[in-house]
Amino acid sequence: MLEDKRSHGLWELSAPPAPPTTVLREQISADVVIVGGGYTGLSAALHLARGGKKVVVLEAIEIGFGASGRNSGFVNAGLWVMPDDLIATLGQTYGNRLIGLLGEAPREVFALTERYGMECQADHRGTYHCAVGASGLKQLQARQAQWSKLGAKVELLSAGDTQARTGTTGYTGSLFDPRAGTIQPLAYARGLAGAAMTEGATIHTGSAVTGLERNGSAWLVRTASGSVSANWLILATDAYSTGVTTSIREEQVHLPYFHVSTAPLGHNIRKTILPHGGAGWDTKTILSGFRLDAEGRLIVGSVGALRGTGLSVHRAWAKRHIRKLFPQLGEFELETEWYGKIGMTPDHLPRLHSYGPNALGFSGYNGRGIAPGTVFGRELARLILGEIDLASMPLPVSEIAIPAFRGLREAYYEVGAQVAHLPIAPA
Repeated sequence: MLEDKRSHGLWELSAPPAPPTTVLREQISADVVIVGGGYTGLSAALHLARGGKKVVVLEAIEIGFGASGRNSGFVNAGLWVMPDDLIATLGQTYGNRLIGLLGEAPREVFALTERYGMECQADHRGTYHCAVGASGLKQLQARQAQWSKLGAKVELLSAGDTQARTGTTGYTGSLFDPRAGTIQPLAYARGLAGAAMTEGATIHTGSAVTGLERNGSAWLVRTASGSVSANWLILATDAYSTGVTTSIREEQVHLPYFHVSTAPLGHNIRKTILPHGGAGWDTKTILSGFRLDAEGRLIVGSVGALRGTGLSVHRAWAKRHIRKLFPQLGEFELETEWYGKIGMTPDHLPRLHSYGPNALGFSGYNGRGIAPGTVFGRELARLILGEIDLASMPLPVSEIAIPAFRGLREAYYEVGAQVAHLPIAPA
């Protein structure tokens, strides 16, 4: 996108075309105007349109341009935060409500892909959180105990079972979550857009918002060549927020994350990697993940930005890492590479913000955007449709709080990832 082959990489090359959209060039009215064409905004549009509301989505660039079109495609249950820590932060009411909602969120994603026939490589065969060393295994044991206490049927696997399920000997164990799975993330965003339009929603791309204001009892949302007047406003721009929604981005510390992919592997090699489907990621602080796509490409990702000196450092690390995990590949070449940014909040929990009367938005997904974004968009739709009230939402409304030294932290993460990926860094 935008003539940048490192923005969406493999996902742009392998996704079905986006549904046709146009630039907003008139003054229109709607029941709800949504700013942002990612998972949250598109899910809200789909559910609102299905509920009979007139919905207009305004996307500055293209559908799935932000994190929705660049991520790893892991459809995970829950958040990075351990369940007990989540409850300690949010309290019993919101903590248990959020855990319950996100524990079942992957099911909602896969139900939507099936209902609307989305061509997005949906694979509901679980994920593997892989332990590095004794400390990593101890972390997973605690996570398994907490999830099991809540009724989740997650399974702690031995090193041998992990090797059989993943195809690598590099881990001391893993936590298998059958609720989770994988998807082609940009294809899913485009699928959501197509589904929303099928239900009657209107989507305008290339339509960056230049102004937001209250006009009597309605919101007036302006673009360079048009405007939308609506009773309700949803802001769903998250980590890629710019212009009038910049404050959403400023609340987050951006963590860079990159991916590389091989060419499609031969059948004999392919069946030795994740033979039962799914995906894996590890317990390291500078974590890395791996999966296959539908054509048998091996995709590996980790923290870092593919720019400046990071381009050669991370590319070389990826080749070494792949050889270490899967020596059965022999000689291989990288076919694509791309990177983006993850919006991190101080406590690693998402946010629900109010931006004025009848104006709301979720943000701060901390690397868990697919399933949470889908169900959070649905919950916003349910609120507007009158099916639930604000007190029943999965998060309390909070004020935007900008973290201290945000720019320095982001620079530290980018440089730190390069140091961690140098050949002399500890394995």
